[in-house]
Amino acid sequence: MPRRRPAVYGEAFDRRPRAGGAYRLGVGMHRAVIPLWYHCGMAFTLRTDIELERALDALAEDEGLSRQEIIRRAVLERYERAGHARRVADSTDRMIDRWGDVLDRLGSM
Repeated sequence: MPRRRPAVYGEAFDRRPRAGGAYRLGVGMHRAVIPLWYHCGMAFTLRTDIELERALDALAEDEGLSRQEIIRRAVLERYERAGHARRVADSTDRMIDRWGDVLDRLGSM
């Protein structure tokens, strides 16, 4: 019976780390080295315009950080702000449910 290349890691995935923090995948002659960083997160292409390029370059130089780190921090900061706004809105809804009648009476004086 011919040997087949596994579609998923399965039985041919060697769990012992190799040099450079990689694992070996494959059966028989079909072998590939998959680095650990590949499984932690993938890189992607970010299309930028001239204005964004200039802003990234200026921020990276001023803050002494890489362009990637500038973008990473901006995304995480936006994510945190969105979460905060959602928590404030939820809290406001709860307070209106609890104290709405009191606020209506105070507003009518």
